[in-house]
Amino acid sequence: MLLLPTRARTHAPSAAAAYVVARSPAHALRAFHCARTLRSAAHDMEKVNTTARLAQLRRLMKEHQVDVYMVPSEDSHQSEYIAPCDGRREFISGFSGSAGFAVITHEKAALATDGRYFNQAEKQLDGNWELLKQGLQDVPTIQEWTADQVEGGTVVGVDPSVVTAADARKLADKIKKKGGEYKAVDKNLIDLVWGEQRPARPSENVRIQPVEFSGRSFEDKLEDLRKELEKRKSLGFVVSMLDEIAWLYNLRGNDIPYNPVFFSYAVVTPTDATLYIDDSKLPQDVKDHLGDKVTIRPYSSIFDDVEALSAKSLQANGEAGTKQKFLTSTRASWALNKALGGEDRVDEVRSPIGDAKAIKNEAELEGMRQCHIRDGAALTEYFAWLEDQLVTKGATLDEVDAADKLEAIRSKKEHFMGLSFDTISSTGANAAVIHYKPEKGICAVIDPKAIYLCDSGAQYQDGTTDTTRTLHFGEPTDIERTAYTLVLKGNIALECVRFPKGTTGFALDTIARQFLWAEGLDYRHGTGHGVGSFLNVHEGPIGIGTRVQYSEVSLSVGNVISDEPGYYEDGKFGIRIENMIMVKEVETKHKFGDKPYLGFERVTMTPHCRNLVDQSLLTDDERTFINEYHSEVFEKTSKFFEEGSLALAWLKRETAPY
Repeated sequence: MLLLPTRARTHAPSAAAAYVVARSPAHALRAFHCARTLRSAAHDMEKVNTTARLAQLRRLMKEHQVDVYMVPSEDSHQSEYIAPCDGRREFISGFSGSAGFAVITHEKAALATDGRYFNQAEKQLDGNWELLKQGLQDVPTIQEWTADQVEGGTVVGVDPSVVTAADARKLADKIKKKGGEYKAVDKNLIDLVWGEQRPARPSENVRIQPVEFSGRSFEDKLEDLRKELEKRKSLGFVVSMLDEIAWLYNLRGNDIPYNPVFFSYAVVTPTDATLYIDDSKLPQDVKDHLGDKVTIRPYSSIFDDVEALSAKSLQANGEAGTKQKFLTSTRASWALNKALGGEDRVDEVRSPIGDAKAIKNEAELEGMRQCHIRDGAALTEYFAWLEDQLVTKGATLDEVDAADKLEAIRSKKEHFMGLSFDTISSTGANAAVIHYKPEKGICAVIDPKAIYLCDSGAQYQDGTTDTTRTLHFGEPTDIERTAYTLVLKGNIALECVRFPKGTTGFALDTIARQFLWAEGLDYRHGTGHGVGSFLNVHEGPIGIGTRVQYSEVSLSVGNVISDEPGYYEDGKFGIRIENMIMVKEVETKHKFGDKPYLGFERVTMTPHCRNLVDQSLLTDDERTFINEYHSEVFEKTSKFFEEGSLALAWLKRETAPY
């Protein structure tokens, strides 16, 4: 799955209703999903009059002696998805896309976003705003635009809890060179403007992730983390990433749409472990689970506590204490960094919890296998139903109708907890929009004579799924078949590759692109991302692609990662094929340099679209691979369907040998 915004539904309940109707963990996650999709399609495209909001903000800027105020999209934990209460950039600008950055001066206001949202931003921004279309020639970045507003004495302000320490340093240097000052404003000025209208912070209960699914006790994880602290001679690790805290303590929550996490911080030292969370969110069974191994402190106490902890360590260790530092993630906030004493007291590192979380244990790997079998059966049932509705019955279905049907089918599967992201359901030319956002009322009716691309996933208590399939229910064109087959060949090649231990996803990216490249074709997105275990569908630090960070971390046994090459003809069609694969050790005839060799285990259990395959482009090995894969899909998923059922007939047809 590629990063995308949330689509709106006209029939979504109110946020209050969403919380009230939640009666189980699965219902709770689905309720939060609904709360995230409150706006109707018509409202999504409305212009919001921001004149009064900006005037109030500018009065506050003067009170706090700020000339320029910056409003990023992220929350205090740098979450990919945010809760409604953290939608500050949307509130002040009126722009509801998932990616963007707002900057306000006393005379101007600018909103920067990328090409996915140019049209939406133009429709939603009122006359108070200048749209900075990022990536276009001669259009400044938001940092450049901000620097252009600075002259001697200019003060640029930001809430330090919503920017990373690293980003703050970079921008501070630019502003200082222009004679200005980059200032931390501890009260978020947007929240003051928002006032009582700001949505309440989610307050759903946290729940235990049993060892049956987590594979290890949190006590064991704490012990491993402390060994890492000892190795680094560190005073402790301050944890701010929500999925890392959930994983560390074997807990899950409902505070962020699609991601089963909860608002919290954690501090782990060689002797103590503290969880910063509102006590009301912890039922007695969770408190019993944590026992006397973890101290519970209020969520809002984190900054005062770490400041006191840092000061105490200096007093206790004297001069020697200045040589020891606390660890934070490179994605921790400037506010946390400042509270700990700044760069002299903090080492910003790639999170050791993130590294450990990315390597799944056997219980987590088995959970991934099992949930993908159930999920594959759900997709088969859905695709069979969709083809029957469109082709046999001649029904009229739009892209959102179809996505809702898929969610309803998935919801009946064992351990289902909600979606892992909002389904990309796209027909024809819409499939060429990589980050497509179907909205009820303005989305397309599915054309059975055009390509249909479905990128979707679910959260199950034993794992997280993410699958993309591209189908055609009619007669594809030659170019559609050729493009699909080239993408499929790349998908297979990556899944079959063998590589020495120490190889990165950066090095493997070309494996999936080679057949497209041979024809002068390509795609403008990464080839793979890490996936959590009943956690975030996008999980670092691993990935397959050309991003610099993918060259920094090698793939390891136990990693779960996507394999999703694609091809897109603007205005015509789009193709993407996505499977989940798991890194495993493999046997090879030779072991050059005495290194272990690694490969992939396939996990996704959903047929490829035989109607789109040009068999003349397949090698004998590729044909054998597809036949073996389809045989496994049939063997593992056919048990979910009754003999004579529509789904079983569709599965038999799609998995028949080539």
